[in-house]
Amino acid sequence: MPSPVAGSARGVFIAGTDTGVGKTLMACALLHGLAGRGLRAVAMKPVAAGAQRRGGVWHNDDVAQLRAAANVDAPQAWINPYCFAPAVAPHIAARAAGATIRLAVIARSYAQLARRADVVVVEGVGGLLVPLGRTFNAADIPLRLGLPVVLVVGLRLGCLNHALLTIEALQARGLRLAGWIANRIDPGMARATQNLQALRMRIKAPLIGDVGYAENPRPERMARALHISRLNAVI
Repeated sequence: MPSPVAGSARGVFIAGTDTGVGKTLMACALLHGLAGRGLRAVAMKPVAAGAQRRGGVWHNDDVAQLRAAANVDAPQAWINPYCFAPAVAPHIAARAAGATIRLAVIARSYAQLARRADVVVVEGVGGLLVPLGRTFNAADIPLRLGLPVVLVVGLRLGCLNHALLTIEALQARGLRLAGWIANRIDPGMARATQNLQALRMRIKAPLIGDVGYAENPRPERMARALHISRLNAVI
């Protein structure tokens, strides 16, 4: 794995097995948990797609939730360097906006955030291999920043394949899996506990939390389900 970006102390990249598996919620829960341990925690969402223009500024709900959960604030341009209106794949949204997503811009923003905080929680966009440009994808963000990965596994039908394929992909790129979170997003999933056990047998990284389903999830409450001490080696 490359060396961390200059100016960084500690950080972690939140990846998901797919879109809609709860990456933002789990990133917010992690931010609350880190703050509860007395750490200065700041959020970053390098690329966001799906935004509305308000008061001359693009507003994305995920970014707003992350900022609210952090106990360190920073300029919007550092927290979210790239924000696009349509809720589509980011490389398509960027092309429609006449923009180019650049890893160097993301790295500079990360370095600025890292100077303000003890830990930077960086949330990805979509799944690990979502394209960001013609020749690179979301996995290139933690590679460039030198960050370990926490994988959010949405427990629903198909999660075994999605989780294990994602782990193979990140390991093939030299990324470190620091831990994973099981997020029970489907309350009607058949044999959910057996699926979770199958994953525990196959994933050689700490299970950071088994988070139950909630109709109105609150990250400060879900933080109690996370065993942040299992990430001590990286944050």
